[in-house]
Amino acid sequence: MVPRIWGRRSLRPIYPAFDNLPEPIGEAWLSGVECVFAEGPFAGRPLGQAWDEMSGKWKGTGPGTNGNFPLLAKFLFPESKLSIQVHPDDAYAARVEAETGGSGKTEMWHVLAADPGAEVLLGLAPGMDAGSLRRAIADGSVETKLRRVAVAPGDTIYIPAGTVHAIGPGVLLCELQQYSDITYRLFDYNRVDARGNRRALHVEKALDVIEFGSSAAGMTKPVSHWRGPVEVTELAACRYFWAERWRLERPAEVSASKEHFDLLIVLAGTGTITGDMGERDYHPGETWFVAADHTGFRIEPASATTLLRSSVADLGSLKQRLAAEGVTKTEMAGFLFE
Repeated sequence: MVPRIWGRRSLRPIYPAFDNLPEPIGEAWLSGVECVFAEGPFAGRPLGQAWDEMSGKWKGTGPGTNGNFPLLAKFLFPESKLSIQVHPDDAYAARVEAETGGSGKTEMWHVLAADPGAEVLLGLAPGMDAGSLRRAIADGSVETKLRRVAVAPGDTIYIPAGTVHAIGPGVLLCELQQYSDITYRLFDYNRVDARGNRRALHVEKALDVIEFGSSAAGMTKPVSHWRGPVEVTELAACRYFWAERWRLERPAEVSASKEHFDLLIVLAGTGTITGDMGERDYHPGETWFVAADHTGFRIEPASATTLLRSSVADLGSLKQRLAAEGVTKTEMAGFLFE
């Protein structure tokens, strides 16, 4: 759990035991390299350490399996507005941020809950250039220079590096992103922390990396299809990650991918998963690391279950699989970004 100035003191409904907290929590990291395996052959070991020791049977052989762990999943719990911010791409991060990992940050948000009127800020208003944006930052009007996007449960939003953005209050999000924590703040509403200090801004770096003009950022157009008893909804895919939502009420058999590991994030429901390690219960908020070369597993829901499945994969292979499942090229264009 990561404290944030904009976070909540209750993490319901994902983590009902975390209520009336002494400090606001903004993020729950689900696949951070310091997250510890609860069981299995790597029980008690941090993900980053275990990843370095995993063979191809665990990692897979596709993109993202060499080097550091590639995919960071989080829950976000904003009670108030996040800062207006932007993230660099890989080239800029490698040149300027080598000491902090050197990786850019493209991300997606999947909206789990949203109050009426909830919104995010996503991209600059038409006609904005660097000079106009700099003046808006100086006079505190920058929020009015961004596009407002209303959000509702089930929405998925794609945010490539270089996109100015901010998350508003009243939403609960699952975020998937490149494994990077490099953020350049343009404006933070003049907030102060518990010690009376303002958080740092990074205006010059932000202006360096912002993509002025057209952008692929925005709502995706998810496509649903059936995989046996599982309703699968393709949410977003790019060269850094892909994600699909599973909904099921009846038992389902899942085969191995071979090419890549999977993260299974339990969004709702309870039940059991039976596989190489025997039978285990699952609950909301858990993240399961599924080896690429597992022998298959069975999900038996005790209540209606929603999972988010994500990994990294070769886009060519992904498109072939989707086509085999009946997803057309036109449909792919709504959620797949190359």
